[in-house]
Formats: sequence, structure tokens, C-alpha cells
Amino acid sequence: MKAIVIVYILLFSLENLAQVTLDANGAGNTYEEITAVLAPGHDPVEEPDCNHTSFGRHIDEVFDTDLNTNVFRFFMHVTPDNDRCINTDRQRNEIKSYDKSPDNLLGVEGEEVVYKWKFKLDENLQVSSSFTHVHQLKSVGGNLESMPMYTLTLRKSNPDRLELRYAETDSQITLTQTDLAPLKGVWLEVEETIIYGTSGAYSIEIKKVSDDSVLFDYTNNSIINWRTGADFVRPKWGIYRSLNSSQDLRDEEVLFANFSVQELNNLSINEENKEVSPIKVYPNPTNSILKIKENTYNTYDAIKIINQLGQTVFINKERKSSVDISKFTKGIYTIIFSKNNTKIAAKKFIVY
Repeated sequence: MKAIVIVYILLFSLENLAQVTLDANGAGNTYEEITAVLAPGHDPVEEPDCNHTSFGRHIDEVFDTDLNTNVFRFFMHVTPDNDRCINTDRQRNEIKSYDKSPDNLLGVEGEEVVYKWKFKLDENLQVSSSFTHVHQLKSVGGNLESMPMYTLTLRKSNPDRLELRYAETDSQITLTQTDLAPLKGVWLEVEETIIYGTSGAYSIEIKKVSDDSVLFDYTNNSIINWRTGADFVRPKWGIYRSLNSSQDLRDEEVLFANFSVQELNNLSINEENKEVSPIKVYPNPTNSILKIKENTYNTYDAIKIINQLGQTVFINKERKSSVDISKFTKGIYTIIFSKNNTKIAAKKFIVY
């Protein structure tokens, strides 16, 4: 029975290894809480505080009685808020992952990733006829990084609508859209799944939290989700709107909650149990020495180990046939192998 339990725990833990969550925990230290998850020690919050210091922080946390939990509140003011004191024709208050973030918050070619979150638009929300974005998946690196790959945007029209926008290269198209009215004044739950690659797949579903009714959905199992020269794709959430039609806008508060990023698998690196993998690590679980075996000599020339939070806990820029992990805390880790600064394999292992 003990062996069965150990195997179950191992499989359950590996399945949930790459999930990162961000939840509000109450008033105060909001930026610090976001930073600790999305980019520890750096700055994943893009806000208009610099031009509106008298207001204070433009993201805080409040208790929501509908969800019965704390949530994030994003503020945007028609004036004087702008885009980080960089652009004055638009306004931005967003959180993101970026090159300073843990690896498991950056989508790479071959990965299948599920993004989940909740949000609530005010029932009297007013939006721009140009754009009012609430979410983006943005490719970083290469000549096309200025154009988001996927965007959820709100647009003034007749009637106002929610649009799912997509760009394979440097121009966007609308994949699908819906009347915005049913999405206002209620908590919405979003599940977005993407396979990153030139033969990729994408799906999104937006449900009403109160009754699980589906208000918006789209699926495409054959779509290009990777760009030449790209390093990774990062998610962004918040309010990013144009001021070209400021007369249509008002001060807004948008609520967000329960962010989650989960890697279901990683096809760009060899999966744990496939015999074709060029590298094997054993024993697993272990609490002393993790051994490394190559199918072909000199497969890699550097090793990095990250913990469940995506933090680097070990790095060695040479070949090693074993790693002493006896001083590691209990948990699940990923050992990443690279050759000439290119990732060639990764393995999950458990320290008990």
C-alpha cells in the first residue's frame, strides 16, 4: 500500500508541477504580492502611478462578497493617467510576466499552457471605439514583438462588443466577437488554452461564475502560434485603453481574481517518461544524489535547476554526471539541460 501511495503522490505532484497561481490576500502590499509571483525581485506591474502620484497605487485589493474572497482592483482615470509616462495617447494599468519572470511563466515553442483568471466589468462600463484591452498574449523577440498574438479587447460599437483579436504577423484580425452587455456587472471565469508552435492550437471559454453558463468561446485546432525569432510569449492582464476618444470614457474600476498559469506538457523538451529522451535522471524521488545518464555523450554543457516557484536554485556551466541535492528542501524541481545556450531537455524530479 505504501508503494502505491508514493507513486500516486509522485504522479499527482508532477502533474501539477508547473502551475503558478496569484491570489489577492487582503489590503496592503499589492504590488509586492504580484511581484513575488510574476517576477520576484523585479517589476511586473505597468501602472500610471508616475503621472498620478496623488491618487496612490492604481492596483489594490478588496473583499468581494460575490466570490467571498479578496480580489484585485485595477483603477483607470480619464485624466491624468497615461501609459507609464511614456505615451500620452493611451493608458495602461497591467500586470505581466516578462524576461525577468520564472521560466514556467514564459510560453515557449512546443508547450501547451492553460491560463485561467476571473474578472468583473462594471455594469456601466464605457469603452473606447479604438481599443480597451483586458488581456494579451504577447510574443517577445524577433521583428514582430510589437504586435500582440492574441488580445481580448472591448470596443465601443452598436452594440458595444468583446472581440478576440489575433495576429499571425504584423496585422490583426477579429476571430470572433460578442455583445458586451451580458458580460458586464457579473463575475466571469476565463480558461484559455494554447499550444505554442507553427502547428498550434488555441481555445478560450468565458463563463458566468454564478451559473457556469458559457457567454463566449472560440476554438481553433490549426493555427500558427509561434513567430520567427521569438524568445517566449508572455501573458498580460489589466486595463489598456486608447485616449483617442476620451469623450467616450469615464473613470473605471475593473476587478480581477484567481490568476493561474499551468503548463500541461512541454513538447519542445523531452518528456519525462519517453525512451527517446537523450537524458535520464535517477533515482526519482531522491534525497541525496541525482544521477544523470546520456544516450549520447556530450549532449549538454550546462545545467540549471529551478524549484516550484520557478526560482533558480542551482546552476553549473559544465557537464556533470550527478548533482548533490541533499541540502534541497522537500518539493518538486525541474533540471534543465542546455547546449551552446540552447535548451535541449528538461526533467522533473522530487526531493523527499
